[in-house]
Amino acid sequence: MTTSIKIPWRAVLAGALLACSAMPAQAVPSFARQTGLDCFTCHFSWPELTPTGRQFKLNGYTLGKKLTLPVAGMLQVGYSSTSKADAGFRQNFPMDRDVVLQQVSLFFNGKLSDHVGIFSQATYDGVEHRASIDNVDLRYANHLSLGKDDLLYGFTLHNNPQVQDVYNTTSTWGFPYASSPTANVPAAAPLIENLGQQVAGGGVYALWRNTLYAEVTAYRTSNHLFSPLRLGIDKASAAALDGYNPYWRLALQHEWEGGKQSAMIGTYGLVAKVFPDNQLLTGPTDHFRDIGVDAQYQYITDRHRISAQFDYTREWQTWNPNAPASNHSDRLDSFRAKASYYYDKKYGINLGRFNIHGTADNGLYNTGEAITGSGNGSPNSSGTILEFNYLPRRDIRLMLQFTHYDKFNGARTNYDGFGRKASDNDTVYLLGWFMF
Repeated sequence: MTTSIKIPWRAVLAGALLACSAMPAQAVPSFARQTGLDCFTCHFSWPELTPTGRQFKLNGYTLGKKLTLPVAGMLQVGYSSTSKADAGFRQNFPMDRDVVLQQVSLFFNGKLSDHVGIFSQATYDGVEHRASIDNVDLRYANHLSLGKDDLLYGFTLHNNPQVQDVYNTTSTWGFPYASSPTANVPAAAPLIENLGQQVAGGGVYALWRNTLYAEVTAYRTSNHLFSPLRLGIDKASAAALDGYNPYWRLALQHEWEGGKQSAMIGTYGLVAKVFPDNQLLTGPTDHFRDIGVDAQYQYITDRHRISAQFDYTREWQTWNPNAPASNHSDRLDSFRAKASYYYDKKYGINLGRFNIHGTADNGLYNTGEAITGSGNGSPNSSGTILEFNYLPRRDIRLMLQFTHYDKFNGARTNYDGFGRKASDNDTVYLLGWFMF
């Protein structure tokens, strides 16, 4: 349980604004300094990538000059208000309706050699009050000429399934790009969305004729040699995988009108065995099989920008004989879709829809807890996100986000067995997001 602390948020906000205003927008973050490109050349609106941004990432972050100090920073200051925040809710979520220093990140990003580059992030969580390693993606990339055709290929070492992915459809880089850390959220999510900073993944990828993308990665627990990939992460709550667990990715992409328009359709999957006791690391394991399909479309001009994403994941779960689950096996489906429009790279609106549904299992979801639990053992949750963005500068984002729940942890009304409605968790969220 976290405790609420008061921070001098006006001073923090003013200081961040002054710091950002003192630097030209071209100079942030470190990738922009390295390439000499405007942020919106590589980003539809950060962090969503354009075709140029995807090429930059696939080529190992190596475009441009090698910087002596490839360092950048990020600051997020947030405020959220839940629709029904009575005494019981405040006991579980004491920082609701407080201004919080959501996170501060330091990036070491850039070209290390002609074929090697890195994206790495260390973060201080202002809600949990801890510092840890965040997303890491170290790459080697090169090209082969196959007759008249180009084959881009590379290797990646990273610590979060799909952090290496170049499309903004999946959970790691998908919408919402920021959300309230002090709000109540649904209890269920596929395993592939819950392994960030807990695993080490080594993979090989290739892009043929800028059309067909393929990747194969193996994930294991990030211990021993790979321990730095989870520095600061609570080992007691981190997942422990049995051996090497395969992930695959296929995508067809196409660009036309000189990259003004682009589209992608793809699929991916993860098969994993997880120890129920992450300290014992022996005995029977829980088995997960996640299969996903996704698609993306972008239309990009200097004045108007439109994008849409879709992602659907189905997970099959088989539990070990000693698991708390009521069933031997369960299924969980996760759906996300988003549409965006930006005008003049400053004013943006995002509309998203999400739906989580699966097998009812009292052993997994019916915890008997008010507010956060499910009274009927169902994981089903669904809702809509409406978000407004204003970017007065390339490196500053001011955001207003509304989240409405149709269903929460299994029901529209009395979902926890204590009378709470799904819509009681509706959230208004404001964020100041600064890059420098």
